[in-house]
Amino acid sequence: MTEHPPNSPELLASKIARLIKERGWNQEDFARIANLNRQTVHTIMNEGNRKLRNATVSACARALGLPVNDLYNLPVERLLARLNGQFAAGNDAALQLLYEKATQPELLAWIERNQERARQLTPEEIDELLVLQGAGGPMTGFGAERFVEMIERKRRLVEQVRAVAATEYVEVLEKLVALMYEKIQPYGNRN
Repeated sequence: MTEHPPNSPELLASKIARLIKERGWNQEDFARIANLNRQTVHTIMNEGNRKLRNATVSACARALGLPVNDLYNLPVERLLARLNGQFAAGNDAALQLLYEKATQPELLAWIERNQERARQLTPEEIDELLVLQGAGGPMTGFGAERFVEMIERKRRLVEQVRAVAATEYVEVLEKLVALMYEKIQPYGNRN
């Protein structure tokens, strides 16, 4: 059996074909989902000996919910584990939920790189993050990392407010929060 170089057209096409089969899609399904010509998908699935254009690889990656770089560079076993929602570092519920509901490739890549941080997200924080994804959504322009950092900052701030609220400084905190809250209210809502 001949082994192909890691980034050979044959290996890339066979990886894509295996991932398509794992999803349970036939050629026609994948052509529609990836917005590719049926002949192109046929070539990927059956011939696999032609160098794929960057636009084709990008469309395949997008349809499979994977970053292009990962599709090129990761072994098919790791990609299959991703598609099946398995993680090398564990399989707890919050991380699983986030991974299952994430559709934006950048968010999926962030989860893969930052599994420990992703595990610390609460269900409410996960919902907040998932709302930001989608074509043209805020995450597209600013990136997953920025929004996760904002969520983490809010979490730390709430923890600090709780700690201060449990002390004799609760009245000072109350006045400070009331003043700041008044500043962010639209003029029509002020008393």
